[in-house]
Amino acid sequence: MNIQAVEIVRDHNGARRTASCRLCGSRLCHTLVDLGMSPPCEGFLQPDQLDQMELYYPLKVLVCDSCYLVQLKEYMSPETIFSEYAYFSSFSTSWVAHSKAYCEAITKRLGLGTHSFAVELASNDGYLLQHFLPLGVPVLGVEPAANVARAAVEKGVPTRVDFFGARLANEMAAEGLHADLIIGNNVLAQVPNLNDFVAGMKILLKPEGVITLEFPHIERLMAENQFDTIYHEHFSYFSLLTIDLMAARHRLRLIDVEELPTHGGSLRVYLANEGSSWAVDHNVGELLDREKRHGLTVMTTYTSFGYKAQRAKRDLLAFLISAKNEGKRICGYGAPGKGNTLLNYCAIGTDFLDFTVDRNPYKHGRFTPGMHIPIKPIDAIDQAKPDYILILPWNLKDEIVQQMHHVAAWGAKFVVPIPFVTVIDSSELPR
Repeated sequence: MNIQAVEIVRDHNGARRTASCRLCGSRLCHTLVDLGMSPPCEGFLQPDQLDQMELYYPLKVLVCDSCYLVQLKEYMSPETIFSEYAYFSSFSTSWVAHSKAYCEAITKRLGLGTHSFAVELASNDGYLLQHFLPLGVPVLGVEPAANVARAAVEKGVPTRVDFFGARLANEMAAEGLHADLIIGNNVLAQVPNLNDFVAGMKILLKPEGVITLEFPHIERLMAENQFDTIYHEHFSYFSLLTIDLMAARHRLRLIDVEELPTHGGSLRVYLANEGSSWAVDHNVGELLDREKRHGLTVMTTYTSFGYKAQRAKRDLLAFLISAKNEGKRICGYGAPGKGNTLLNYCAIGTDFLDFTVDRNPYKHGRFTPGMHIPIKPIDAIDQAKPDYILILPWNLKDEIVQQMHHVAAWGAKFVVPIPFVTVIDSSELPR
C-alpha cells in the first residue's frame, strides 16, 4: 500500500497541524522536490557579514491535489524579502525590450489613451511603465521596495511604496483610482496570501478592465528541469489549470493566454470580470486540454520531478570536478536568485567558482548567500580570462553569449547548467 506522508507544521503555540494549500485550503500531501536547506536567495552579504550566522530555510516544494497549486510554505514574510530588494529589472536588456513590446501591443489591443489608467503591481524600477509615458497612458506603479521605487520615480514613473492587497486596493478605489489595465509580471509567485492579492485586483478593476499576469509555467519548469527557479521568495508556481480555478474563486474569467519564452517559459494570462463583455479566446481551452494530456492533474507527474533535479546536480558537479582536476579556471556570470538555489543545492563554492560577475552595481563587492562567492563587475572576466564561464541566469544565455562573444579570443567557453550541462563555444557561433 502506498501511503503519502502528510507535511506537519506547528502553529505559534507549538501545536501540530497539517500544511494546507494557500489557494483552496486543502491538505498538502504530495512533494514535488526537496532541495534541502538554503538561505534567502537575495540575501547578498557585505564583507563584514561573512563571519556572521546566516538563516537557512527548507526548499521543499508541495503540490495540492485539489487545485494543482505548486507551493512552498511561507518561511519568510514578504516584508523581510521585499522591503529592500537587490533585483533591478532594467539591468536585463532583453527584459526591457520584452516589456516595451508588451506596452505597445496592449495599448493597441485595449485602445488605451489619455482617458485610461494602468497600474502595475510590483513595478520594480519602472522598467515597464516607462514605456507607457510616450504613449500618453496615465500610470501608477505599486512597489514595496523603497530602493527600487526611487529608481522608478527618477524615470518619471509615479510609484506608490506599499504591498498590494485588498487593503491597498480599497484605499485606491476610495481615491477614484480604478484601473482599465492591471499588470502583474512575475509577482503572483511572490505573494503568500494569494486570495487577498486577487481580491485586491478585483476591487481595483473597472467593469470592462483587463488584468494581465506573467509567471513561469510549471509545465515548462518540470519538462525542462528548471529546479533552480525554486527559491523562498517564490511562494507558488502555476499551471493554467490553477489560474482558471483561482480566477473563478474571485468572480474573474480567464479570457486569453499566451506562451512566452521569458524566464525559461512563461504564461501571460488575461483576466476580466465575470460579467464583462470580453469573449474567451480558443487559446484557453487548447492549453487547458494540453496540460491535462501532459498529466498536470495526476500527482505522479509532479512527484517524479525530484529525480531529474538530483541527476542535474550530479551532472554539473561531475563536469566541474573534471574541469578543476584538469587545472581549468571557472567563474560565473550573473548573481540571480536562481543561481543561488543552484549553488547551494549543489554546494558549489569558491572551490569551483573563483568569482561571479553581475551588471547590477548594487551587488558588486558583495558575496552570494550561503556559498560566499564574490560578486564583481563584468570586466573582471576580461582581467581573469577564465577557461569556463558558468551562466547562472541561463534564461538569458543568448543575450549573455552575444554580449561576451569576445571571450573566444582566449578560448573561454560558456557552461549552461539547465536542464543539464551544455558547453557553448562562442567562437563557433555566427556573429
